[in-house]
This record gives sequence, C-alpha cells and structure tokens, in this order.
Amino acid sequence: MHIINNASRRAFLRQAGAMTALVGGGAAPLALNLAAMGSAAAATPGGYRAIVCLFLYGGNDAFNMVLPTDAASWNAYSATRTQAPDPIALLAAGTPANAAAALGSPARLGGVLPVLPARPQGRTFALHPLLGAIQTLFDTDKRLAIVPNIGPLIMPTTKAQYALSTWPRPARLFSHNDQQNTWQALGPEGTTRGWAGRMGDLVASQNTRPVFTAVSATGNSVWLAGNVVQQYQVNSTGAIPLGVNSSGQVYGSLDVGAALQRLATTTRTAHPFDADVAAVARRSIDAEQILRTALRPASDPTFGTAPASGAYNASNDPKLRYVNPLAAVAGTTAANSLAQQFQVVARMIDAGLRGATGASRQVFFVSVGGFDTHDQQNRNQADLMARVAQAMQYFDITLGNLGARDKVTTFTASDFGRTFTSNGDGTDHGWGAHHFVMGGAVNGGDLFGRFPTLGPKNTTNNNFDSSPDQLGNGSLLPEISVDQLGNTLGRWFGLSDAELLGIFPNLANFDLARRDLGFFRPA
Repeated sequence: MHIINNASRRAFLRQAGAMTALVGGGAAPLALNLAAMGSAAAATPGGYRAIVCLFLYGGNDAFNMVLPTDAASWNAYSATRTQAPDPIALLAAGTPANAAAALGSPARLGGVLPVLPARPQGRTFALHPLLGAIQTLFDTDKRLAIVPNIGPLIMPTTKAQYALSTWPRPARLFSHNDQQNTWQALGPEGTTRGWAGRMGDLVASQNTRPVFTAVSATGNSVWLAGNVVQQYQVNSTGAIPLGVNSSGQVYGSLDVGAALQRLATTTRTAHPFDADVAAVARRSIDAEQILRTALRPASDPTFGTAPASGAYNASNDPKLRYVNPLAAVAGTTAANSLAQQFQVVARMIDAGLRGATGASRQVFFVSVGGFDTHDQQNRNQADLMARVAQAMQYFDITLGNLGARDKVTTFTASDFGRTFTSNGDGTDHGWGAHHFVMGGAVNGGDLFGRFPTLGPKNTTNNNFDSSPDQLGNGSLLPEISVDQLGNTLGRWFGLSDAELLGIFPNLANFDLARRDLGFFRPA
C-alpha cells in the first residue's frame, strides 16, 4: 500500500470529490471508498497524454506483416509457406502486381514493401504489400517503430528452458480467450484487472472527471478495468445515451425521458446492489450530458469530411474508407469501422486537450477482429492489413491536425502470433509476434528488440532445430514480454518504477537494463 503524503492527500481529495460529484451525493460513500483504494497520483509530466491499444482479435499472422528479407530468412520463409493448395508466401520486393490473379492472392498483391530500420541487425526487412501507409510512417515520418517477437512471459526463457516442464510459463498458451486476457490483464481468462485500468487508478486523480480516464470505443475490455477506474464506453458517434436520444427524449417527449432517467437513478430499497446500479446509471447519464457539448462534431474538418448536403454519415466519409483488396473493381473503397473507432477516440482526445472533459491522462481501446486465419488467409489478412494501415494513417493525420502527435502513443496487440508452417491455406495458433508502436514521441524507423531467426523446418517433422527462436510448427518463442512493453509505455505516461513493478510484478525477473525497451525519444 502506498503511503499518502500531503500532495497525495490533496490528489486523493480531488479524486474523491470528482467521483462524488459524478455519481451523485447519494453514492458518496461508495465513491469515497473506491477513491481510497487508489494510490496517490504519480509525479507525471505536465500536459495531456494518452495511450491507445489497437487489439487485433484472433491472432495476427505477424510472419506476413513484418518480414526479414535477407537471403537465409527469405529462403526459409518461401520454402515453408509455399504449400498447396493455396500458398501463403508473399512475393519478393519489386514483384509487380498481377491484376488477373485471384483477389487477395500474393500475385494480386505484388511484392512486399521494403523498410529501412536505423539498426538493421545485419539483415533486410519488408512489410505486407498493403501496409504502404505503415511503410511511410516508419521510413519517412519516423513516427512508427517495430517491436519484434513479443508475447506473454513470466521470465526470460530459452528454447531449452521451455522444454523443461518445471520452467515457469504463462497459463493456457495458444488459447484465444486466455491469451487475449493475458495480453490485457497479465493472467488467463478470469483475471479481472487490466494493466491499463491499473495505470488509470494511479493517474485518475489528475482528471477532474475520472469517468473519462479509461475509454473503450469497441465494447467491454478487461485491459481498461482497474481497482478504482471503471471503463467508459462510447460508440462511433460518441456517447451512448441511457434510453433517451441526444435531446433527452423518449418517443419525442422530454417528460418521458426525464421520468425514465429519474427511475433509473433512484434507489427503491436499502440494498447496496440497488444503490450501485443507480450510481452506475447516474454516472452514465451525467457523462453523456457532458459529452453532448464536449465533443466537436465528427463532420468537423479536423475529424471528417462535412457532407455537401444532408446528415453526416461516417460510413460514406472518404477519410474513413479504405481501398478494398477483395473488390472486383480496382480502387473500390469500403467503410472502415476501425477508422470510425479512431475517429471517436480523436474527438475524445480533442475534448481532453481543450479541457472540456477534465481529462489529462487517458487510456483508450479500439479493436478489429477476424485474424483467426486457419483458412483463406490470403484473402482475409489482405483485407485486414488494408483496414489497419488506413485506420492508423487516419489517426496519425488527425492527431497532427490537433497538434497532439507527441501526446498520444498507439500500439498494436493480439491474442498471439501464428505458426510459421502453413496448413494449406492458413496458419494455426502460435505465441510470439511482431507489433507496431506509433506516435510523435516514438523514436520511429527502427526495431526495438532482436529480430528472431527464421529457419527451415526439418524434413521429417515440423520442428525448427536450426532456429533458437522457433518451437513446434515454427511458432515464435517470445524474446520480449508484454510486461516490458507495458512498463515502457507506463514510464512515458508518467508512472514511477515502483508503481510499475506493482502493476507488472514479473518485471522483477527481467534485467533492469531491458525493462524499458527504449522506443521513446528522450524527453
């Protein structure tokens, strides 16, 4: 437990007061008890900061997202992934796209896109052919970095150690639900407190309205769940009203709307559960009323394209559409729901920057699904890569419009990587994977971690004896832990080493010099 000094006591009182005002006087004891559970505010840097998690649900095949193209790696890659009936090996850089080939196929996509890391580790690299926007962010803009071979770990683990039944390893590896939960909350399904939510517990006192500390644009996420902080959910249009429209009406009546909200926020018994339900309803109503005026319209030129006539429709906004690689007609675009999530996050960040929500420290969660590519990987992943690239580019441009690139850091995460081997037209569940970190404070254009060795599989089985980094079926044994990633983000967010050790206790198992991955520029 943290000792509360005078400064911390003031921070606690601010937090308690804000929570009491938000949930209403009737729930003041609950608010005070929750606030008392939180620790004092960290000695954070001044100004606004936000962390955004882009979760790729299903387990992204990182082998086809970031590729080593040196001769040995490329030969192993091509030999392993060129397998009937539908080879998933991408084509070499410079290979022209074949417009007559099957939609989403490597031939239709053309060659991989070379990138030039500042520290190439004696190798060459490339990205998936549809990650052109990511290539620009990495090579030209220097606002995107690559963290190779990252995944959940209890402690640094070699291939020989992994083979020991007694060696500590994360629970229930290769399981979707458990590994999604482990990435987000450092434990398998059933672990209920996420590491972003626990960061939020430590910084919520800096926000005059703590309700906006942890925000999801894509439904419930354990990553945002704290001991004190509760996640607040928005949809692509903004706040989610509780039974009433944006004008506070039900069936066109303000009186009916007011009656509904009065019923939802009134306790009818002395039971604590009744009081908590009423407090949650009041929290939702009050927050929605704040956001009605705090959020600038999505059609504002900062975030979207104002319609020539009629109401704004995000699905038709050209800024929020991506070029669909599965369309029969080249250049056909489709609505990008991921970009729409980033749009509402950008509007929330804008409101925080203007002081309209009282938030100076926030964590956000967005996601896209469909990455469980056991089959039809060529088609499915091509489409997903196009969506991710367009959405991340949109978010970067919009943050630039806000002058907020250096105040916001976005990172990708996923259940797990996939197998290096192909099952004929897809891949199976793996472990380690490569991920992106994007932002103006990021020291982009480089790799932050050793890139794994890719070896050829044995001729008689699917083991990879030639690589110290590959397990059965070529799955990657992570070199970097989720804890190290979270610690690096947390230090930039303003948390102390002691606070971060409390959130990430496995950090104590890692060398002190490697706990911070170093992908932020010096302050």
